[in-house]
Amino acid sequence: MIEILNQIDAFVWGPAMIVLLLGSHLFLTVRTGFIQRKLPAAIKMSISKESDAEGDISQFGALVTALAATVGTGSIVGVATAVLAGGPGAVFWMWLTGVFGIATKYAEVFAAVKYRVKDHRGEMLGGAMFVWERAFQKKDGRVPAWAKLGAVLFALFAAIASIGTGSAVQASAMTGIITSNFPVDPRIIGAVIVILTAIVIFGGVGSISKVCEWLVPIMAVGYAAGCIAILVMNGPFLGQAIGMIFECAFTAKAAFGGAVGSGLMTALQFGCARGLFSNESGLGSAPIVAAAAITKNPAKQALIAMTGTFWSTVVICALTGVVLVSTMIAYPDIQQAILADPQGFTGAQLSSLAFAKIPVIGTPILVLGMIAFSYSTILGWSYYGNRCAAYLFGKRAVIPYQILYVAVAFLGAIGVGDVVWTISDIGNALMAIPNIIVVLAISGLIARETKHYIYDDNLDEVANDPIPTLDSK
Repeated sequence: MIEILNQIDAFVWGPAMIVLLLGSHLFLTVRTGFIQRKLPAAIKMSISKESDAEGDISQFGALVTALAATVGTGSIVGVATAVLAGGPGAVFWMWLTGVFGIATKYAEVFAAVKYRVKDHRGEMLGGAMFVWERAFQKKDGRVPAWAKLGAVLFALFAAIASIGTGSAVQASAMTGIITSNFPVDPRIIGAVIVILTAIVIFGGVGSISKVCEWLVPIMAVGYAAGCIAILVMNGPFLGQAIGMIFECAFTAKAAFGGAVGSGLMTALQFGCARGLFSNESGLGSAPIVAAAAITKNPAKQALIAMTGTFWSTVVICALTGVVLVSTMIAYPDIQQAILADPQGFTGAQLSSLAFAKIPVIGTPILVLGMIAFSYSTILGWSYYGNRCAAYLFGKRAVIPYQILYVAVAFLGAIGVGDVVWTISDIGNALMAIPNIIVVLAISGLIARETKHYIYDDNLDEVANDPIPTLDSK
């Protein structure tokens, strides 16, 4: 069964998915008038507060909660895996997917905020499931069966993905990094993860966003500062590392004596795959929490949300990639360790070896970064699954879902997460399909309203679309 699941996983995350997501990034970049050029203004806007608008959490709270879910183990181990399989050139293609993925993040969040609704308590609900329902709703209130199917499939796959991507895998990563450095029983670590997670997620989106508002900036800035310190130490090899990244992105030159992948297509495939996974642009996850933001109109929150892709991939993943490549150049014994076991050597091992080479700060940066990134991802994805479970089964499903979520975190911590992870990774890919389809289907509307709000200088205009309230289930 595991072998079959792995084959399915490799297929759904294969070339077709890369073409779908990367093609959508390019198309939406053109459709939105290269919205990336508004990035400086969006970053400035992300730390401001909105007034006289509807929503549950601040714009910044929505951004950092989405970032909490996005900046996870993929930002460290995922980058190492890409370098190992695709060579240094993979770092360039990973970075490029982040640049163009900004437009997709903008478009999907725009759609989620425009078509958000309120629940029985007046709290905001949003995401691709509500875009499917409301964008194609008939005048008499009926939703076509095909639109309902798209909504249900997205919510179902997202709920499945959240259990593994956000819970089991992250708990496993935290346990692995702790036990490899300290003699601690995994069951104790699992119990602590369960307690710390339950305290926060049972408080709802407000509680999650408050924790993320202080945790995410500290962990991101701290990790970035640590990476920059390592790059300073690797200064003599920095130019060579950057040159190798660009050269291997466009040529078939073997790197590090054949210790890592090589070739244009290999670098492109693994760089794009890990880049798309790391920033989640197109998956439809971030729009779920962005829909809860206090914002005057869809364009404003979409601009703020798109900065998440910039920070997660264009900055954090790129820094990690340059750190890994420059350290491998500086310490040839890392290359020899890979060549000694080319089939069994993993991205986690590469990360550990590379960071451990840096005196004093290397290993602490890796350990603390992995713990903080993993825990924040657990919090962020819990909200995604929460909202999808509520959509599929009603408000009564929320508590059982949260109990299941923390239980799976414990199982992941004690090493029972491999099958869950593979199933979740499949769900992760499958949730992207209905999300991308609906965003592309209404891209004309997004383009028109983007012109009105952003390019015609109406960004402070309050949207006049009423936010409907769902019937209580």
